[in-house]
This record gives sequence, C-alpha cells and structure tokens, in this order.
Amino acid sequence: MKYQVSGIHIDIGDSLRAHVEASLGDVVAKYAQRPTDAHIAFSKDSSEFVCESTVHLSTGLTAQARAHAFEIYDAFDKCCDKIEKQMRRYKRRLKNHHQERAAPVESLAASSYILQSSDMDSDDNEPDSLQPIIIAESTTKIKSLSVGEAVMQMELNNAPVLIFRNDRSSGLNVVYRREDGNIGWIDPTGKI
Repeated sequence: MKYQVSGIHIDIGDSLRAHVEASLGDVVAKYAQRPTDAHIAFSKDSSEFVCESTVHLSTGLTAQARAHAFEIYDAFDKCCDKIEKQMRRYKRRLKNHHQERAAPVESLAASSYILQSSDMDSDDNEPDSLQPIIIAESTTKIKSLSVGEAVMQMELNNAPVLIFRNDRSSGLNVVYRREDGNIGWIDPTGKI
C-alpha cells in the first residue's frame, strides 16, 4: 500500500511517519485484502492538531476520517480509530450482503464545479445574468457501483449525496439522504 503522509505548514518527522504507516497498515490489513493507497494530512488549527485520512480500497470504496487533539499523535490515533470503525462496518456489510465483486470498480472522469451562492433577500435584487459564477473547477471520478455499494460508500464518507454509474443499467444514478433519515435513490432510466 502506498502512503502519502504530509503536513500543511507542519514538518512531519520520520517517527510520526513510521507510526502512521505501522498503525494504519495494521488496521487496513485487518479489514481489507487489497488496499491501494492512503493519504494522511496533518495541520494545525489554533492550539489543536488536525489529522485527515483517506484510504482507497481496490473495491472502489473510500474511507475518510478527520480528528483533532492537542497532541499530533493523539489526533492521528483518533483518526485511525474512526477509519477502523468504518472498515469494520464495511466488512460487516459485505458479509451480510454476500456480495463479491470480481473486478475492481470502474471510474469515469467528470467535471466538478463550485458555484457561488446567491444572497438575494428581496425580489428587487435580480441577477444580471442567469449564468452562475463558477468559483472553482476540478475533475472528480464517478464510480460504477451497485445501488447497495453506492449507499455504503455514501455512508462511509458521511456524504449527503453520491452520484454513481449503476452497474445494471450503466446510467448515472443518485443516492441521497432524505430529511426523514431514509435513503433516496434517483434512477432516470426507470429500470430497477
């Protein structure tokens, strides 16, 4: 597994790097057979250290966690515990569903935009143009998943919405968390 340990305005020493690789390697080896890579970033927020971790698995699923503490090792240990909890849940769900994926998840490249929000308080403030103002543009990957895997990925990332390519219909689908706590699924092809 490839590790990318970095610090944002912080120097990362060899002992911390070795601790990260050993601890995270043990957790990932316990719950996943073929992890691909892990990104761990440390930063400082006022008097606390912040650790953000992302672990990519060969199945296409991603586990992400963020933790903060007054000591940098404690911040990583809390983050590692969160990753372990997500991996344990993921493995339990795979066991419960008895689903085996023979091939790795395929990904499509797609553009991702961040649009400026409009702060219009009254009806008098109409925009000059109906074109949104793009603040940032990047590329993201849209994974080819089953509906169950998409829901699992959304829950692992604590995301409110996930766009994916449905394995069955090969069309773009959306799963999202509804206000009542349930999961909504949008399949524009209508093939269930």
